[in-house]
Amino acid sequence: MRNLFRQNAVFISLSLMLLIALGLALLCVPKGELHLLLCDHHTPARDIFYRYYTQVAEWFPYVVCVAILLFGRLGDGLFASACQAFAALTTQIIKHILVAPRPLTWFAEHMPDVQLPLAEGVRMNYWLSFPSGHTTSFFALTFAVCVLLTRDSRLSRLSRDLIQFLLFFAAAVGGYSRIYLSQHFTADVFGGMLVGCLITIVCYAIFSRFEDRKWYNYRVFTKK
Repeated sequence: MRNLFRQNAVFISLSLMLLIALGLALLCVPKGELHLLLCDHHTPARDIFYRYYTQVAEWFPYVVCVAILLFGRLGDGLFASACQAFAALTTQIIKHILVAPRPLTWFAEHMPDVQLPLAEGVRMNYWLSFPSGHTTSFFALTFAVCVLLTRDSRLSRLSRDLIQFLLFFAAAVGGYSRIYLSQHFTADVFGGMLVGCLITIVCYAIFSRFEDRKWYNYRVFTKK
């Protein structure tokens, strides 16, 4: 576990800072006001960008997992796949226990005079808001990929730090897309981040124990 935190210090530190910032915002600003503050910046170009970027979480993580399974070590592919699978399962269990209202439903009940800015062409959801599944997927994937890439001893310290920053940024933009599109509240994104990161840490703790096993290092196309 020490290696995980040392090699991924940038990604973990940025994630912690964002969680703290979101947590403080949630404590200091009422739910509805915070959502309006963060989502009320629509332009046609941003609508198109976030509409399509948010969809990356629906298919790209699984493409990456399959690619690692085929072209990397079997154990690495299973690790990345387990991060996605268990993060998604945890998220769905919590969603169906809480059955929290999405922004459209919540605003219709609590602030009916407010018209949320919506992006054209986005199919809106009304329930199962907490936590954000897309945010969970974004952070589980980027953290897992970060773990795998930063282990490469051939990379310089600067390269490792840059990779971590870019992966964190990609996940953070994905999380914000859910607020921008009014599919989720800030609390939902906070919860999705937490689930995605914690599940990845748990999966690392399990799979790192088997790195010296033959099955873990098996490669589909290249034998080593």
